[in-house]
Amino acid sequence: MARKGKMVVKEINSKYLEETKELKIYYPEKFSTLYKYNICIMQDGNDYFQMGRVATFSDRLHDEDDLTNTVFVGIHYKDAQDRRKKYHPDGNQYDAYTHFIVKEVVPLLDEMIPTHHMGKSRILMGDSLAGTFSLLTALRYPNTFGKVIMQSPFIDETVLEKVKNTSDLTALDIYHTIGDAEDQAKLSDGAISDLLTPNRKLKDELTAKRCNYIYHELEDGEHTWKYWQNDMVRALTTMLD
Repeated sequence: MARKGKMVVKEINSKYLEETKELKIYYPEKFSTLYKYNICIMQDGNDYFQMGRVATFSDRLHDEDDLTNTVFVGIHYKDAQDRRKKYHPDGNQYDAYTHFIVKEVVPLLDEMIPTHHMGKSRILMGDSLAGTFSLLTALRYPNTFGKVIMQSPFIDETVLEKVKNTSDLTALDIYHTIGDAEDQAKLSDGAISDLLTPNRKLKDELTAKRCNYIYHELEDGEHTWKYWQNDMVRALTTMLD
Protein backbone atom coordinates (compact mmCIF):
# COMPACT_ATOMS: atom_id res chain seq x y z
CA MET A 1 0.00 0.00 0.00
CA ALA A 2 1.34 3.41 -0.99
CA ARG A 3 2.21 5.84 1.76
CA LYS A 4 0.02 8.93 2.10
CA GLY A 5 2.77 11.02 3.66
CA LYS A 6 6.11 11.95 2.18
CA MET A 7 9.56 10.74 3.21
CA VAL A 8 12.46 13.17 2.80
CA VAL A 9 16.08 12.22 3.45
CA LYS A 10 18.39 14.93 4.76
CA GLU A 11 22.09 14.64 5.55
CA ILE A 12 24.00 16.47 8.27
CA ASN A 13 27.76 16.74 8.21
CA SER A 14 28.18 16.70 11.97
CA LYS A 15 31.09 18.64 13.42
CA TYR A 16 30.54 16.94 16.77
CA LEU A 17 30.63 13.37 15.41
CA GLU A 18 32.95 14.14 12.50
CA GLU A 19 30.76 12.04 10.23
CA THR A 20 27.72 12.41 8.01
CA LYS A 21 24.41 11.34 9.54
CA GLU A 22 21.18 10.75 7.66
CA LEU A 23 17.78 11.95 8.85
CA LYS A 24 14.64 10.29 7.48
CA ILE A 25 11.83 12.82 7.83
CA TYR A 26 8.22 11.67 7.38
CA TYR A 27 5.70 14.42 6.71
CA PRO A 28 1.95 13.77 7.06
CA GLU A 29 -0.15 13.85 3.90
CA LYS A 30 -1.70 17.26 4.54
CA PHE A 31 1.49 18.95 5.69
CA SER A 32 1.32 22.72 5.25
CA THR A 33 3.56 25.55 6.37
CA LEU A 34 0.38 27.31 7.51
CA TYR A 35 0.21 25.00 10.54
CA LYS A 36 2.46 24.18 13.48
CA TYR A 37 3.79 20.66 14.02
CA ASN A 38 5.18 18.44 16.73
CA ILE A 39 8.51 16.81 15.88
CA CYS A 40 9.09 13.25 17.11
CA ILE A 41 12.78 12.32 16.91
CA MET A 42 13.37 8.58 16.94
CA GLN A 43 16.69 6.88 17.69
CA ASP A 44 16.84 3.45 16.00
CA GLY A 45 15.00 5.31 13.26
CA ASN A 46 14.99 2.60 10.58
CA ASP A 47 13.64 0.12 13.12
CA TYR A 48 10.80 2.46 14.05
CA PHE A 49 9.84 2.98 10.42
CA GLN A 50 10.20 -0.69 9.43
CA MET A 51 9.34 -2.81 12.47
CA GLY A 52 7.49 -0.15 14.44
CA ARG A 53 5.41 0.83 11.36
CA VAL A 54 5.46 4.47 12.42
CA ALA A 55 4.73 5.82 8.92
CA THR A 56 1.69 3.53 8.60
CA PHE A 57 0.39 4.58 12.00
CA SER A 58 1.08 8.23 11.21
CA ASP A 59 -1.04 7.98 8.05
CA ARG A 60 -3.90 6.28 9.85
CA LEU A 61 -3.92 8.37 13.01
CA HIS A 62 -3.68 11.67 11.14
CA ASP A 63 -6.58 10.54 8.92
CA GLU A 64 -8.67 9.70 11.97
CA ASP A 65 -7.72 12.94 13.76
CA ASP A 66 -6.28 10.88 16.61
CA LEU A 67 -2.86 12.49 16.26
CA THR A 68 -2.01 16.16 16.52
CA ASN A 69 0.05 17.36 13.53
CA THR A 70 3.36 15.51 13.86
CA VAL A 71 6.45 15.01 11.73
CA PHE A 72 8.47 11.87 12.50
CA VAL A 73 12.25 11.92 12.17
CA GLY A 74 14.32 8.74 12.23
CA ILE A 75 18.07 8.60 12.92
CA HIS A 76 19.76 5.22 12.64
CA TYR A 77 23.06 3.65 13.67
CA LYS A 78 25.78 1.94 11.61
CA ASP A 79 25.95 -1.28 13.63
CA ALA A 80 25.60 -2.59 17.19
CA GLN A 81 28.98 -1.24 18.24
CA ASP A 82 28.21 2.22 16.86
CA ARG A 83 24.83 2.18 18.58
CA ARG A 84 26.40 1.49 21.96
CA LYS A 85 29.08 4.17 21.48
CA LYS A 86 26.42 6.80 20.86
CA TYR A 87 23.45 5.75 23.03
CA HIS A 88 25.02 4.25 26.16
CA PRO A 89 25.83 6.78 28.94
CA ASP A 90 29.35 5.31 29.11
CA GLY A 91 29.82 5.25 25.35
CA ASN A 92 32.83 7.16 24.03
CA GLN A 93 30.65 9.12 21.58
CA TYR A 94 27.72 9.66 23.94
CA ASP A 95 28.39 13.35 24.63
CA ALA A 96 29.21 14.06 20.98
CA TYR A 97 26.01 12.35 19.86
CA THR A 98 23.97 14.26 22.43
CA HIS A 99 25.43 17.54 21.11
CA PHE A 100 24.67 16.39 17.57
CA ILE A 101 20.99 15.91 18.46
CA VAL A 102 20.60 19.10 20.47
CA LYS A 103 22.83 21.51 18.55
CA GLU A 104 22.63 20.23 14.98
CA VAL A 105 19.49 18.15 14.47
CA VAL A 106 17.05 20.37 16.39
CA PRO A 107 18.11 23.67 14.74
CA LEU A 108 17.92 22.07 11.29
CA LEU A 109 14.44 20.68 11.94
CA ASP A 110 13.28 24.01 13.34
CA GLU A 111 14.30 25.59 10.05
CA MET A 112 12.54 22.96 7.95
CA ILE A 113 9.36 22.45 9.93
CA PRO A 114 7.02 25.07 11.41
CA THR A 115 6.83 24.33 15.14
CA HIS A 116 6.05 26.16 18.36
CA HIS A 117 9.80 26.12 19.23
CA MET A 118 8.92 24.82 22.68
CA GLY A 119 9.94 21.70 24.55
CA LYS A 120 6.42 20.23 24.53
CA SER A 121 6.42 20.22 20.72
CA ARG A 122 9.54 18.02 20.59
CA ILE A 123 9.39 14.33 21.50
CA LEU A 124 12.25 11.87 21.89
CA MET A 125 11.33 8.24 21.27
CA GLY A 126 13.41 5.10 21.60
CA ASP A 127 13.42 1.40 22.40
CA SER A 128 15.85 -0.39 24.70
CA LEU A 129 19.15 1.57 24.80
CA ALA A 130 17.64 4.20 22.49
CA GLY A 131 14.94 4.72 25.12
CA THR A 132 17.64 5.26 27.73
CA PHE A 133 19.27 7.89 25.54
CA SER A 134 15.91 9.60 25.01
CA LEU A 135 15.20 9.84 28.74
CA LEU A 136 18.64 11.10 29.75
CA THR A 137 18.74 13.68 26.97
CA ALA A 138 15.37 15.07 27.99
CA LEU A 139 16.47 15.20 31.63
CA ARG A 140 19.52 17.18 30.57
CA TYR A 141 17.67 19.47 28.13
CA PRO A 142 14.06 19.76 29.39
CA ASN A 143 13.51 23.08 27.65
CA THR A 144 14.42 21.49 24.31
CA PHE A 145 12.58 18.18 24.70
CA GLY A 146 9.37 18.15 26.71
CA LYS A 147 8.18 14.60 25.98
CA VAL A 148 9.73 11.13 26.07
CA ILE A 149 8.44 7.78 24.82
CA MET A 150 10.66 4.94 26.02
CA GLN A 151 9.95 1.29 25.38
CA SER A 152 11.80 -1.28 27.48
CA PRO A 153 14.72 1.05 28.22
CA PHE A 154 18.06 -0.20 29.54
CA ILE A 155 18.25 0.93 33.17
CA ASP A 156 21.21 0.61 35.52
CA GLU A 157 22.39 2.38 38.67
CA THR A 158 23.92 5.20 36.63
CA VAL A 159 20.57 5.96 35.02
CA LEU A 160 18.71 5.69 38.32
CA GLU A 161 21.18 8.10 39.95
CA LYS A 162 20.73 10.63 37.15
CA VAL A 163 16.96 10.51 37.69
CA LYS A 164 17.34 10.81 41.47
CA ASN A 165 19.66 13.78 41.08
CA THR A 166 17.35 15.66 38.73
CA SER A 167 15.48 17.91 41.11
CA ASP A 168 12.80 19.26 38.77
CA LEU A 169 11.01 17.10 36.22
CA THR A 170 7.84 19.17 36.05
CA ALA A 171 8.57 20.22 32.46
CA LEU A 172 8.52 16.61 31.21
CA ASP A 173 5.82 14.24 30.01
CA ILE A 174 7.10 10.65 30.08
CA TYR A 175 5.55 7.48 28.61
CA HIS A 176 7.28 4.30 29.80
CA THR A 177 6.58 0.65 28.99
CA ILE A 178 8.24 -2.62 29.94
CA GLY A 179 7.10 -6.18 29.28
CA ASP A 180 6.20 -8.23 32.33
CA ALA A 181 8.20 -11.13 30.84
CA GLU A 182 11.36 -9.04 30.58
CA ASP A 183 12.77 -10.43 33.79
CA GLN A 184 14.25 -12.97 31.36
CA ALA A 185 14.87 -10.65 28.41
CA LYS A 186 16.96 -11.95 25.52
CA LEU A 187 19.24 -9.18 24.31
CA SER A 188 20.70 -8.64 20.83
CA ASP A 189 24.00 -10.24 21.86
CA GLY A 190 22.19 -13.37 23.05
CA ALA A 191 22.58 -12.61 26.76
CA ILE A 192 19.65 -13.07 29.15
CA SER A 193 19.04 -10.14 31.50
CA ASP A 194 16.47 -9.00 34.04
CA LEU A 195 15.25 -5.69 32.63
CA LEU A 196 11.95 -5.71 34.51
CA THR A 197 13.33 -5.16 38.01
CA PRO A 198 15.39 -2.02 37.21
CA ASN A 199 12.51 -0.63 35.13
CA ARG A 200 10.24 -1.02 38.14
CA LYS A 201 12.83 0.86 40.20
CA LEU A 202 12.77 3.61 37.58
CA LYS A 203 9.00 3.69 37.80
CA ASP A 204 9.24 4.25 41.56
CA GLU A 205 11.74 7.09 41.07
CA LEU A 206 9.69 8.82 38.37
CA THR A 207 6.43 8.38 40.25
CA ALA A 208 7.97 10.24 43.18
CA LYS A 209 8.85 13.16 40.90
CA ARG A 210 6.38 15.86 39.89
CA CYS A 211 6.15 15.05 36.20
CA ASN A 212 3.37 13.79 33.97
CA TYR A 213 4.34 10.13 34.01
CA ILE A 214 2.53 7.20 32.38
CA TYR A 215 3.69 3.63 32.96
CA HIS A 216 2.45 0.36 31.48
CA GLU A 217 3.62 -3.21 31.92
CA LEU A 218 2.83 -5.12 28.74
CA GLU A 219 1.18 -8.46 29.43
CA ASP A 220 3.51 -11.33 28.46
CA GLY A 221 5.65 -8.64 26.86
CA GLU A 222 9.14 -9.59 25.71
CA HIS A 223 12.12 -7.52 24.55
CA THR A 224 11.08 -7.57 20.88
CA TRP A 225 9.52 -5.33 18.27
CA LYS A 226 6.35 -7.44 18.28
CA TYR A 227 5.37 -5.92 21.62
CA TRP A 228 6.72 -2.42 20.95
CA GLN A 229 4.82 -2.26 17.66
CA ASN A 230 1.63 -3.49 19.32
CA ASP A 231 1.85 -0.63 21.83
CA MET A 232 2.73 2.05 19.27
CA VAL A 233 -0.78 3.41 18.71
CA ARG A 234 -1.38 3.83 22.43
CA ALA A 235 2.02 5.48 22.88
CA LEU A 236 1.49 7.95 20.05
CA THR A 237 -2.10 8.85 20.83
CA THR A 238 -1.33 9.22 24.53
CA MET A 239 1.57 11.60 23.97
CA LEU A 240 0.51 13.31 20.73
CA ASP A 241 -3.28 13.49 20.86
